[in-house]
Amino acid sequence: MISEIRLSGVGVRVGARAILDHVDLAIRAGESLAITGPSGSGKTTLLLLAGGLQDAAEGQVLLDGRPMARDPDTRKRFGVVLQNHGLVAVLTAQENVALPLQARGLPAVEVERISLDALASVGLHPQADALVQNLSGGQQQRVAVARALAGSPEVILADEPTSELVAEQRRAILDTLLRQSREGRVLVIATHDPEVVEACDRSVRLMDGRLVEQSPPLSS
Repeated sequence: MISEIRLSGVGVRVGARAILDHVDLAIRAGESLAITGPSGSGKTTLLLLAGGLQDAAEGQVLLDGRPMARDPDTRKRFGVVLQNHGLVAVLTAQENVALPLQARGLPAVEVERISLDALASVGLHPQADALVQNLSGGQQQRVAVARALAGSPEVILADEPTSELVAEQRRAILDTLLRQSREGRVLVIATHDPEVVEACDRSVRLMDGRLVEQSPPLSS
């Protein structure tokens, strides 16, 4: 299991603009971390870097003290919830959850079992055969969470996972995500939701690409 992700002096730039500016951040297994800050502060970029989905212009991302490898074996250790869901509209909910499992070469019977279990964990087992394009925004959000959790990844990175959910669903999804950290996984949530921030073990705040606050500070 991955025990720590560390961003060391990480910077990302678009032209002259710094999206992230020399960010140092350690994220440890077994804790839940909320990333807060206004829109455009760099939250999504930080998540993408932590998951190896975007390159840094400077600094590096370390997994347990070693530079993150950009290979399929590393990628399958991560589950990612994208802000725009990233679902295929013409596929069913189960087919969307199954896609990354199939890419890993799992047997069909195992793919079916894991994908249905993941949908059940977010309350969508009855909608397994529904086309994503026919689901509500909140249901699509939950499919995206199910896809990230399928196969028990070691790291879960979630970008605004509660944004389109009603209160009851938001609490249920948050509880499902927090359970992952209690089971020893790394959990990072980018959010504007104060309930999510309050529920997480720790929070950091970004402002104009800089980390301006950690609560509570991470002990060394």
